[in-house]
Amino acid sequence: MITQSIVSQIAAELKVRPAQVQAAVELLDGGATVPFIARYRKEATDGLDDIQLRELDVRLIYLRELADRREAVLKSIAEQGKLTPELEAAIRSAPTKQELEDLYLP
Repeated sequence: MITQSIVSQIAAELKVRPAQVQAAVELLDGGATVPFIARYRKEATDGLDDIQLRELDVRLIYLRELADRREAVLKSIAEQGKLTPELEAAIRSAPTKQELEDLYLP
């Protein structure tokens, strides 16, 4: 499952339209490889090249892992009864895994 915030973030980073990112993500999630999409599904992604698709794939994996880790951190802190609104906001806005882990340290 991909959120619109991930689609929007990748689109902004690659300077492409969100619809192009969404189409590429659907193809990748369907099992298509980057070379296959670049060569045979260029019309579906409205012309994304193999370099853009590779960057999109790498960022997609990273952002999904970040989102999963963010939820695990929030759950863990909430179970400990130490989750404050300020901490939750900081965790939700952490842009990298490193910053997220820094917030999670005791």
